[in-house]
Amino acid sequence: MKLSHAGPLLPFQPGRPIGNIYYGACSWTDRTLIDAGTFYPGNARTAADRLAHYASQFPIVEVDATYYALPSERNAHLWADRTPPGFVFNIKAFGLFTHHPVVVERLPAAVKELLPAAIAEKSRVYLRDIPEQAEKLIWEMQAQALAPLVAAGKLGCVLFQFPHWFTARRAHIRYLEQLRNRSDWPLAIEFRGGGWMTDNYRARTFALLEKLGLAYVVVDEPQGFRSSTPPVVAATNALALVRFHGHNAETYEKPNITAAERFRYLYTEDELKGWVEPIRRLAENADRVHVLMNNCYGDYGVRNARQLAELLAA
Repeated sequence: MKLSHAGPLLPFQPGRPIGNIYYGACSWTDRTLIDAGTFYPGNARTAADRLAHYASQFPIVEVDATYYALPSERNAHLWADRTPPGFVFNIKAFGLFTHHPVVVERLPAAVKELLPAAIAEKSRVYLRDIPEQAEKLIWEMQAQALAPLVAAGKLGCVLFQFPHWFTARRAHIRYLEQLRNRSDWPLAIEFRGGGWMTDNYRARTFALLEKLGLAYVVVDEPQGFRSSTPPVVAATNALALVRFHGHNAETYEKPNITAAERFRYLYTEDELKGWVEPIRRLAENADRVHVLMNNCYGDYGVRNARQLAELLAA
């Protein structure tokens, strides 16, 4: 799908996009990154200091904490205020809206009051479990929380990462249609299996996303699992995304481990070189490309993001 030509790439400057390519990591607050002691300077001891340093090195970051609990309007104000003009935040959608189970204790009190007693007593709930009124309130709270980023022009997109049980069937197609109708935000869709990217269904998936104005998320991840999606490179919207999850097959679907351990993988330079031309092609076919490292163990994510940026600018 040809959308626009971005023009020539610009020389690499830390913290600045490379042409229309934004590069960064999926966390700036991960404890293993802070404890590594190799990225943040010694005097960056506060949340504000760390975000300011991160934003001096990268033009984009993904906020993953919003998958586990709804974001707060206060934090969004602080993120907008503590970053330079042009910096972009991608927000991972609350897990309830991607058909994942969420911890009831992490729901706002006003939402819990709307839950039937039998549901409120559970430790985790799914979207199908909660009343329509509660779902509407949660969406409104998410929208209100993100409003400061929207007002500042710093909301890159809201990422909906669906699980392998979100399969390519009619009910789930309707759900994608509902998402598009709910908001004017740029929305990005990442599938974890589910049959959306099989050889015989891939074209229909791309056509659907294009029709709905949803950005397809290209993934690099271990293959051979029920949640695996092949690394097919395509743009279905003016925004294109690539997320790097590493190749650690040993931990990819291992239960009861942290996200840092799950995605603990350091890309080699040769592996990153293999992505330079595909990303450049995306940059020719989309208005903006977001390239994000989700191998957030220690400084792996920020180190590989810097390496890939330098390769793209070479």
